[in-house]
Amino acid sequence: MPKKILIIGTYDTKSDELRYIENCITAQGGIPVSMDVSVMGDPSTPVDHNKHSVAKEANVSIAQVIDSGDENSAMQLMAKGASELTRKLYSQRAFDGMIALGGTMGTDLALDCASVLPMGVPKYIVSTVSFSPIIPTERLAADIQMILWAGGLYGLNSVCKSSLSQAAGAVLGATNAVEPPSHKKPLIGMMSLGKSCLSYMVSLKPALEKRGFEVAVFHATGMGGRAFESLAAEGAFAAVMDFALPELGNLLNHSPINAGADRLTNAGNAGIPQIVAPGCLDLIDFQTWQPLPEKYKDRPYHAHNRLICSVTLTQEERRQSAQEIGARLSKANAPAQFIMPLKGIEEWDREGADAHDPDGLNAFIDEIRSSIKEPVTYTEIDAHINDAEFSNLVLKIFDEWVATGVISNSI
Repeated sequence: MPKKILIIGTYDTKSDELRYIENCITAQGGIPVSMDVSVMGDPSTPVDHNKHSVAKEANVSIAQVIDSGDENSAMQLMAKGASELTRKLYSQRAFDGMIALGGTMGTDLALDCASVLPMGVPKYIVSTVSFSPIIPTERLAADIQMILWAGGLYGLNSVCKSSLSQAAGAVLGATNAVEPPSHKKPLIGMMSLGKSCLSYMVSLKPALEKRGFEVAVFHATGMGGRAFESLAAEGAFAAVMDFALPELGNLLNHSPINAGADRLTNAGNAGIPQIVAPGCLDLIDFQTWQPLPEKYKDRPYHAHNRLICSVTLTQEERRQSAQEIGARLSKANAPAQFIMPLKGIEEWDREGADAHDPDGLNAFIDEIRSSIKEPVTYTEIDAHINDAEFSNLVLKIFDEWVATGVISNSI
């Protein structure tokens, strides 16, 4: 069957560009489904879902949107209506993929629309601010795709047609090619970093797969945590093994390499059993290509590559992290177990490595002992997080939870 693509934009001011996208999709065998999110004007030709339908989903009229105060408040109302209408239309399977077009206003609205769609639904935004640091991490859907709307601020031209046609082909091609998550086996969500820093997944993944589970390992560098938290919020996991928490430390210490304010909360909120360990929670991550903030320049430093580098947390910062872990886990609606590896929490903190700081580790251990409270279970192990003893303990806890029904081994 031909795939249907939801096209979102202001059809009063960007009609030429949006109709161009529609024509590209039609020429490739797709079916465009248009949604107008204009406020003041009207499109020159009919749309499938007009601005009145959008406003209605926000429980207001267009007149109320116009009278709301200014363009910011007006577009926030339209964003509320557009995202709700997007959610409703997808629940009816009225489209297979989404593409939106805009400057800062349109992008702001489009981010909300993309965020209501589950992972596996192709979602593209053509924007004048794609990849911009003005877009916060928590606004990004986990599998969103963006392309810069180059040269397209006002009117069609050969430069912007290149971006628009690529995006139209990409979203239609994605709807034809995508293999959505199947959920044929119970899914374990695991957080980690690359093997040079954390390596427990090398043994844990095949061991869990032999037990009949599927394992998805997420990279704890910002967007990996966003994907993990998004799926946890959907209740997609049978259990989580949240063993890499640098995104939480980054959040608390104002590094841009974080996964948003809801890190380490969604599994607990959704009633998903959690096994948690503080992998890499001794480091703050920054961009290697930018100067370190002045306050961090005298700390132990590790350059991982030309993109990301790390400095160590102070003892007080580690204590703060421990307190935050305890506070977030205390709200869990399912069993949660915290494992504290006493000999280290990432490969670079071993003796002789860049981040070796036994006093800092001991400060964290001291604080986490008092921060983890019932009903969360606290366990210490006289091993490093990358040692076999850690993985063996994880599997022991996991097997006990399966045997007692805490973790379901069926869909």
